[in-house]
Amino acid sequence: MRSDVLKKVRRVIIKVGSRVLTRDDGCLDATVIARIADELSQLRAEGREVVLVSSGAVAAGRHALAGGDRPRTIPQKQAAAAIGQPRLMHAYEEAFSRFGASVGQVLLTREDLANRQRFLNARATLDTLLAEGVVPIINENDTVAVEEIKFGDNDNLSALVTTLAEGDLLIIMTDIDGFYDANPRTNPEAKLIPLVRSITREMELAAGGSGSAVGTGGMVTKLAAAKKVCRSGVPVIMLNGRKPGSLSRALADEETGTLFLPAGKSLNRRKHWIAFTLRPAGRILVDDGARKVLAAQGRSLLPSGIMRVEGKFDRGACVRVCGPDGTEFARGIADYSHEEIARVLGHRSSEIETILGYRYSDEIIHRDNLVVL
Repeated sequence: MRSDVLKKVRRVIIKVGSRVLTRDDGCLDATVIARIADELSQLRAEGREVVLVSSGAVAAGRHALAGGDRPRTIPQKQAAAAIGQPRLMHAYEEAFSRFGASVGQVLLTREDLANRQRFLNARATLDTLLAEGVVPIINENDTVAVEEIKFGDNDNLSALVTTLAEGDLLIIMTDIDGFYDANPRTNPEAKLIPLVRSITREMELAAGGSGSAVGTGGMVTKLAAAKKVCRSGVPVIMLNGRKPGSLSRALADEETGTLFLPAGKSLNRRKHWIAFTLRPAGRILVDDGARKVLAAQGRSLLPSGIMRVEGKFDRGACVRVCGPDGTEFARGIADYSHEEIARVLGHRSSEIETILGYRYSDEIIHRDNLVVL
């Protein structure tokens, strides 16, 4: 099973968490960074391309602040990130230089990936770095991305980067051996699950919260990232990044960590971008007939099936599509603004031009821009 999934992997996205990169005192662990550089260099020598999504900037800068404790406020986290990011990159630069490799820093915010043109520009930059033999090291731009610090995590970023970079495999390196049926830190009977064919709701509920004093995520965020990546048809491996050789063993077809298989019916890259990268600006509630047609037949959303529109948004915005009970079941890019939709809802497409005085299209959301979740 693993050999079939991994044999065509050429471009690997590797996410390294703060718990892997730091010692017990919260400082960067130079030994671990050197080992990661060694293992990634081995993958490059085998002909694979590697993109590294690295946490650790806040942890690297925290000891330069008064007291050296974990930053609590947003300004403290931003200051720690500003201090720690160059320290983190310097550590990587020194580690990779021993293997004759150069590194390139890429700092992103959610807006960089939500805007299609900036998304494509970022992809072109990564492609160029890889073509030049440079290892891209990606992190969130924590010094300005307030919401990313407060709510975000690099597990989610690694999932979005996998789509951005058109990766063939995402490897999430954490400080436990993989995904367990219970929390191994509190339950000695917890068992490692080596293969996950489908991420269930029960697994998501059992994942729990953050177990780290230096990281922002936990197993729940890693599971969410794996789910997003698998929906795009790309496998995910979760493994222990603090165990020497675990990365090499996983790609050598040894049963290491947990392998998450890609979804049987995957989203194309544009629809994956719509579903998981864009931030919805409003909601469109449709009647039950429209919900059934959209969900079962993959049709476009027409004004006749719309009951109500909520929120303020312009044409081209991402919106949630919800059933009569308000439950979201799809997401898409609207061809009309909230004001325009409010005027034409419940009417036939042939009446749009009569009501508005113009018509962009017959659909409120075209099926090519609509994703059933």
